[in-house]
Amino acid sequence: MEMYSGISETASLMGDPTRLSILMSLADGRALTAGELAKIAKVTPQTASAHLTKLVQGSLITVETQGRHRYYSLASHEVAYAIEAVAVISPPLEVRSLSESSHKKALSFARTCYGHIAGELGVALTDAMLKLGYFRDFGKVYKVTEKGKQWLQKFGIDPLPEKINLNAVPHHIDWTVRRHHIAGPLALAITERLIDLGWIQRGSIRRSIRMTELGHSKILEEFGIDSTSL
Repeated sequence: MEMYSGISETASLMGDPTRLSILMSLADGRALTAGELAKIAKVTPQTASAHLTKLVQGSLITVETQGRHRYYSLASHEVAYAIEAVAVISPPLEVRSLSESSHKKALSFARTCYGHIAGELGVALTDAMLKLGYFRDFGKVYKVTEKGKQWLQKFGIDPLPEKINLNAVPHHIDWTVRRHHIAGPLALAITERLIDLGWIQRGSIRRSIRMTELGHSKILEEFGIDSTSL
């Protein structure tokens, strides 16, 4: 039906393998140049440019010019969530090489999704904070408890950014673990704090997150998460 043409056009934009590779690469919230995206998607700069133009026109990404460079970003966190939602209902990733196996393992363990932690570690952190009484699960959102507010302050996330709503922390279903974890601005703030503390750091694989040697002991101490069980 004609009334669904807009949805069809967006789905078509996301369905192309090269454009999907570009969108997935931008899903950690960071901006990349056309050249960087071409290398990631393994296409020529000219081909990447054509796909980027379509994604900009389709309002899935934005572009900002700084000097001689043009930086591309996802248009909003809703785009990142839409990509992950499609991944959830899609068949599991097929591994065809040792390199792909390493990528899958790294991204499944922990990765960034519009800045916050996803993957096994993201789900484990959410489970731990629910068990510790910092959050309560209300089905479609999480709510930070009074105990959780005290913990956030003690953990160093203080003052809280104004955009954080402690009464409606978004649910986000993880496309590799297929369970929920916290998302949105608060999840981003917690992730950034973990990086600042040196407990986690960005991995060598795009979007991947690795736990540091310090992080293994500190995350066990703080959240009761034994990294060897993940």
